[in-house]
Amino acid sequence: MLGMRHDLEDPELRRLRRHYVAAGQRYLRLRYSIFRLKERERTKFARELARAADAISPHQLGLLLDSGWRERKTAAWLIAIAGRTDFRPRLGELLLASEAGYAGHAYCITLATFGTEADADLLAAYLDRYLPRPDLDYDQSSALGALLHLDATHGTDRVARFLTPNGPWQQWVHGPPAKQESEPAEYQEDMARFCSFAQESARHCTAHRT
Repeated sequence: MLGMRHDLEDPELRRLRRHYVAAGQRYLRLRYSIFRLKERERTKFARELARAADAISPHQLGLLLDSGWRERKTAAWLIAIAGRTDFRPRLGELLLASEAGYAGHAYCITLATFGTEADADLLAAYLDRYLPRPDLDYDQSSALGALLHLDATHGTDRVARFLTPNGPWQQWVHGPPAKQESEPAEYQEDMARFCSFAQESARHCTAHRT
C-alpha cells in the first residue's frame, strides 16, 4: 500500500507545504496556464522553480511524495527540474497506484523529461494496466502523450501497439462513460511543451543530480 504516510499536520510537512507547495500558489500554477505566460513571466517562474529544486533535499521530496496530490504534483516537478532520476522507481510506483488525483499528469511529465528507455517502460506499464479500464478516466491521455513524446525523441515506436485500429486506446476512449476525446498528437504536443518548460527551468539549476 503506497498511501499517504505522513500526517498533514506534522510540523515539518507543514513547513514544506508552505515553502515549496503553497508559496505563490505554485501547485496551481504548474498546469496549462504555463503556456499562456509572457516570456518575462515564464523565465521568472522557471528560475523560481529552479531555486526550489536546488534547495529541497531528497528527504523532503520523499515527505512530499508521501502526502496529498498537491505535494506529490509539486515534488514531481521539482524532481524533473533537478534531474533526480533516483526517484524514477518511486514515481513509477505512484503512477501505477493512481492513488492521488491530479498528480499522475506530473509523474508523466517527469518520466518524459527523464526520457530514457526505463521511463518508457513505466509509461507503457501504466497504459497496459489502465487502458483496459474505460471506467477509469485517470491519466491515460497523459501517459500516451508522454510515450509518444519519447518515441518522437528517440525514433522508437513503443506506442504503436496501443494505437492499432480498435486497439487499446480506441477501446478506452469509446468505452463508457463518455470521455473528452482529442487526437493522440495533441497529447504529444502538450507533453512536449511541458517537458520543454521543465528543461528550461533545469537550465537555471546550479547543480543536477543523477
